[in-house]
Amino acid sequence: MNVKTVDFDAMFSVRSQCEARREVDLNDDFDLEPLAENSFGEYGDFQLVGHGKVTNDFCGKFMSYKGCLRVDLHNLITLDRTNFRGKVFVRKVHHWCNKPSCPICFKSGWAVREAGNIEGRLAEASKRFGLVEHIVASVPPRDYGLSYEALRKKVVAVLKSRGVVGGVLIFHGFRYNLRKQWYWSPHFHVLGFVLGGYSRCRHCERKWNCLAGCGGFDDRSYHNFLKDGYYVKVLDKRKTVFGTAWYQLNHASIKKNVKRFHVATWFGVCSYRKLKVTVEKRKALCPICQHDLEKLRYFGDRRFVLDRSSPDYERDSYEDYEEDGRVVWVERVERGSGSSKE
Repeated sequence: MNVKTVDFDAMFSVRSQCEARREVDLNDDFDLEPLAENSFGEYGDFQLVGHGKVTNDFCGKFMSYKGCLRVDLHNLITLDRTNFRGKVFVRKVHHWCNKPSCPICFKSGWAVREAGNIEGRLAEASKRFGLVEHIVASVPPRDYGLSYEALRKKVVAVLKSRGVVGGVLIFHGFRYNLRKQWYWSPHFHVLGFVLGGYSRCRHCERKWNCLAGCGGFDDRSYHNFLKDGYYVKVLDKRKTVFGTAWYQLNHASIKKNVKRFHVATWFGVCSYRKLKVTVEKRKALCPICQHDLEKLRYFGDRRFVLDRSSPDYERDSYEDYEEDGRVVWVERVERGSGSSKE
């Protein structure tokens, strides 16, 4: 009688990996907004963005107004009966040092700029490679001790084995949950492209435990997970590339004492060697008429709240073009040039 031999070590290894995957699913919130910022987001050489020192006294300080003076194009009433007639769109501009470590500037300065660059580069790449997907690659505990460089190289190979052909990697050294707060658990958020797309897997009933052998992303991801222990999944459809990139950058990790640590790095078909793209600076547009914003000066009597920490602060507002019959908003002109100051 033939007796089937059972490899108990392999069986328990797979079981422990699956239990670890379930632990990640149930307890770790990939996109949960922390209830309160704290100073515990440090481990070894790494720290959360925004947990360093303030760069200088100018960080976050008000600098000027920007807005749209095309009042003739603002003569409309919205469905909620908001009347924009005679209104100027006004935005308060503040100084940002654009350093990811700065607790004042990392969200509104550095992350905005980086997200704009990511959006522009992926917009060009999507013309060739399709829909941008939001992917998470989680590192198994046995590889926690690898250097960042070795870890990144391995994650790129892991993504390639699942059919992720390229994109941008955003390194997260920490996760957050309500019980443990911030804790060390390296993983990468990816905005990139899946070979053959992900649409056939998105509404599949099997999802993770895909044993049908269909060759789709979840099928490849599941069987490769049993081999290498790296949990790779595609998250729900994102609303905007910019918004997703900006949010993930807000919770990314940087290497301390490294002057220019690159949080977002490109790989595969989107690498700098393979994809040549000139990314234009993200334009600030008027939400009413979609014209470019220009620098403004105010000559009225109102006193605006300019401190971003004040509960009454509003970055964007709609203000009267005239006060008591006189124009109070004008374009700010650079001295001696006759042109708008950049």
